[in-house]
Formats: sequence, structure tokens, C-alpha cells
Amino acid sequence: MDLTITEKGQLKVAAPGSEAVVLHPIWLRERLPDAAVLDARTGQRLEESAETPTDLRVTAAELDGTISFSDGFATLLPSDWLTRAIVAEPASGNRVHWDGTLDPALFPAADLAAMKDDPAVLGRFLDGVETHGFGVVRGVPLDLDGGLEFAGLIGPIRRTNWGGVADVKAIPNAYDLTMTPRHLEPHSDNPYREPVPGYILLHCLTNDADGGDSTLVDGFHAAAILRRDDPEAFEALVTTDVTFRYHDETAFLENHGPLIECNAGGDVVQIRYSNRTEMIDRLPVEKLERYYEARAAFWKLIAPTSPLTLQFRLQPGELLMMDNYRLLHGRTGYTLAVGSRHMRQCYLDRDFVGSRRRLLAPA
Repeated sequence: MDLTITEKGQLKVAAPGSEAVVLHPIWLRERLPDAAVLDARTGQRLEESAETPTDLRVTAAELDGTISFSDGFATLLPSDWLTRAIVAEPASGNRVHWDGTLDPALFPAADLAAMKDDPAVLGRFLDGVETHGFGVVRGVPLDLDGGLEFAGLIGPIRRTNWGGVADVKAIPNAYDLTMTPRHLEPHSDNPYREPVPGYILLHCLTNDADGGDSTLVDGFHAAAILRRDDPEAFEALVTTDVTFRYHDETAFLENHGPLIECNAGGDVVQIRYSNRTEMIDRLPVEKLERYYEARAAFWKLIAPTSPLTLQFRLQPGELLMMDNYRLLHGRTGYTLAVGSRHMRQCYLDRDFVGSRRRLLAPA
């Protein structure tokens, strides 16, 4: 690896076969693996970065890896540290976009017993969920709280005003349309909560009613198509703030955000689509017209009749894990003249899932 110092005191790093990368002195300083900079156990910074001189310069870069700065600080870098530091991980990772033709044989899937026996199996499963936005766990006990055996491998479940694990079956005087036999349009769950639940765990206990198939849409794929084919509609959904609200006798929940959210780099990071709970503010008429036209264009991409819709049937003992920031899920309607349909559902927050996946990643 070739190290040179620019006229501005920045470190220029050139690895064999790669384009040279210029590192800002403060950026470099803030992440140095030195006991005076970062705590060895937690990795948390010990120096107050805001007090670092803004005119800090790299003054020397020795062949043995010693880096010196204009304020007199010097450190010896591990041999491979700079190589790893300059590798940029794509914001979208290795995500695979898919549509309604996705072969069930390609669904990320694993047996619960195997994941309990070998954490590496759990790690590969969570990698699959990160890649595709969903995965199927098989061999889950048919007990009411059987799904918690899988959730417990990751972290605590998210409790809401409805408790921890909730039934998803038709009941009298339903407090949510989920608890009726009607079809459910593609939607993301609970965008009125703050934060929005990160992952949904849907555990199938019985499913022999007439109808009741699960439907999934890759919201990130739909957003990419909209961005490509109708950039003005995409921009309208990214820049229009929407209110989502749930209100009953026990709770008044409200949150705000665009239907399609992007990060600073322009990558789509969250889809919010909930026809049942969306309550947009009384914006100027012209802006509303653009928004409604854009929403209609997005709906055509995610509607149940869209070629992007994946339809399949969960079997008893299976658990569907879904990324609630990416997927839009729903179901076909069902009747109870013969058989029944009983699911149990809970949520996991994104930080627990992401933490578990990273900890289980191969070194």
C-alpha cells in the first residue's frame, strides 16, 4: 500500500489494483484504533472531536504504519487497518429486488431447531432476510407463544398498546381490519408508531380456511421502478410529508413521514403505505394533486393484481419474518364456512435484528 501526503495535509492511500482514496485528517483521527482515541472495549471515542483543530494535518506517514499529526499526536496502525478503513460498504448492501415470479425454492428459509443448535444457521437466515426482505422459519411449535422461541434467538419483542404477541384471526367487534376475514391490501404495519416497528413475525397456527393466502410486494423494487419510469411521481412521494393516525378508546397514535423515504445519499430506506391510517394534511391544492397522482402511480405497482405481487400460503408451524421498512404485506380474503385461519404476530425492533446479524457475520 502506497501512502502519500497531499499539499493540504490529507493522507492519500493507494492499494494495489484500486483507485487512490484521500482521507481527511479529522476523519482519520476520529477512528484511529489507538487507546488514546477509542476505548478498546466499547469502541467509543474518548477524545472530544469538536475540540480537534479544524486545520489538523497529517505530517508523516511511515512505511511501518506510523501516522503523525500536526498537533503532535502519532500512532502505529495495524498492518491491514487502512485497507479495511477505505472499503466503502454500499448503503443497499447485497439486497436482491424481486417480483411475483420469485421461486419459493429461493425463499430465505431455515428450520428453528437448526438455528437453535447452530448460531451460524441463524446468521445466514438473517442475511437472507436482509437480502430479500423476508424469510420463512419452519418447525415452529404450534403453541400460542411458539413464535417466541424464534424471537428469543434475536432479542426482546416490541410491546405495543395491544400487548406483546397478538392474535391475527377473525373476531367479533374487531379493533383492527386485520382481525376480520376481509382481504387486506398491501400495506406496511403501524406507520403511526414512533419508531415504526422494524420487523414483523407472523406465526401460522392453522390455515385451512377457504382463502387467506399471504401476499408480499418488494416495496424497494416498486420504488425503483417508479423512480425510473416516473421520476416526478417518485419525487412527490419522497418530498410530501404524510400523517398516519390510529385512534381508539385506549390509544391515540400519530407519526409523520413520506411514503418513500430516502437517506442523504438518495437510497430508499423506508416505505410507508397504509391506506387505512393515512391522513394527509390539508396542503395546497396543487401539491395535493401531484401527491394523489403519484400515489395512484405507486399503487398500480403494488396492487394485488400487479406482477410484483408474490402470493403463497403459510403452513402451520411456519413463521414469516418480514422487513416492515421494505415489504408491503397483505392477504387474500377468506371464509370460515370450512376450516379456520389463526396467526400470531409480534414485532422486533431494527436495532436488535441488525445487531444480531452483524454479531453472527463471519469474521
